[in-house]
Amino acid sequence: MNAKIFLIGIIMMLFTSCKKEAPIKITADDFCAAVDTVTWIMVHDIFSPPVASRVYVYPNIAAYEIIAQNSKEYESLQGQLNDLTPIPKLDPKSGVNQRLAAIIAHLEISKQLLFSEDMIEKYRDSLYIKWEDENKSEFLMSKDYAFKVVDHINKWMDKDRYKQSRTFAKYSVYSDRQDRWQPTPPSYMDAVEPNWKVIRPLVMDSSSQFKPVAPYPFSTDKNSSFYKEAKEVYDLGNSITQELLAMENAKSDKIPEKSAIASFWDCNPYATVIQGHMMFAKKKNTPDAHWINIAKIACKMTKTDFETTVYINTLTSIGIFESFISCWDEKFRSNVVRPETYINKFIDEGWMPQLQTPPFPEYSSGHSVVSTCSAVILTSIFGDNFAYIDDSEIPFGLPERSFTSFNQAASEASISRLYGGIHYRAAIVNGIDQGRNIGNYVVSKLKMKKKNEQKK
Repeated sequence: MNAKIFLIGIIMMLFTSCKKEAPIKITADDFCAAVDTVTWIMVHDIFSPPVASRVYVYPNIAAYEIIAQNSKEYESLQGQLNDLTPIPKLDPKSGVNQRLAAIIAHLEISKQLLFSEDMIEKYRDSLYIKWEDENKSEFLMSKDYAFKVVDHINKWMDKDRYKQSRTFAKYSVYSDRQDRWQPTPPSYMDAVEPNWKVIRPLVMDSSSQFKPVAPYPFSTDKNSSFYKEAKEVYDLGNSITQELLAMENAKSDKIPEKSAIASFWDCNPYATVIQGHMMFAKKKNTPDAHWINIAKIACKMTKTDFETTVYINTLTSIGIFESFISCWDEKFRSNVVRPETYINKFIDEGWMPQLQTPPFPEYSSGHSVVSTCSAVILTSIFGDNFAYIDDSEIPFGLPERSFTSFNQAASEASISRLYGGIHYRAAIVNGIDQGRNIGNYVVSKLKMKKKNEQKK
């Protein structure tokens, strides 16, 4: 009997050792979860919108380049993005799981770009343990290839002049110039990323390629366009305040629509709260994170596969990255004073906007540029009448909003800056044009789908 049991044990051991491990399954949800993790770490770390765009784009490009290897559907971005050369070739018979390698590369590059490395490491390590347990040989081969791609993308990324920009002299405020941007309450922060225009664009030939028309000349003359625009911000802000007070007195839970729109699209990671002698940050999404989440919503609604999800995130993040370079180039060229500063000096010293004024010059409107560009890109993929429910701000205590299209959402995001009291109308209108031009350029220039797929 003991010999029989021993023989059965030997047979089971041989069967187990010869059993082929199943391939590690990686889905679009896994990629979205990785992007969401990066987003939440950036909210925790309080990343500026321009820098956040850099954190999104490079990991996405690394993942995309891997899934484009030997693909019948997707074209590599080598030669299409400035200075990007081919990543290491992948032998189709190597046993590498491309989806797995793509998500590993995404995580590894994200780790290098985030401040709280321990947070991304904890998330990454939990996945590594899971994948190694599922299929050790496939995991190790895929990881080895992913790291080769990470090394290649790192060398390219390190030449985008970001590190050099960290060493530039501190931005000087023109305290004697009434027409120039000044730090604003409550925290009077220094200007954010005044040298972002030096960052290497990915598609544009320069930061000034889509320079918008010049803003109205500064003036305190009540008949001037500049004064009239400031007065519009002032009057509208007072009107919204009156609506809020009326509803408060009526003990109504309803929020005036313009106030709700301003809050929904605030996306200010610098918002500060003062309680007594304490000042702390009220953490929020950046505009980048809001539109990356909208892309995720669209992907989930249409049940896109892993490769398509990576493609959509990559194209969207490229547009966002270009938008911030173009917009910040203009912001620190025209250096326009914010409505809050102007109104307090020349109209009403006690006036306050509904939203906290972000710490950088007014013109052009960043949300208008980024939102419009993102809408152009997503419309090119999903169509013009793509209705969806945006739940991006629920984690920050705001209700969801419904939209009939990406363009409608972008229009609302743009006008929210006027409702919030932080932009003049010209910055919004011309920012929309700027974003549309960038979006159309990115869509027309980048050939990411192979011709046989584009015709379908």
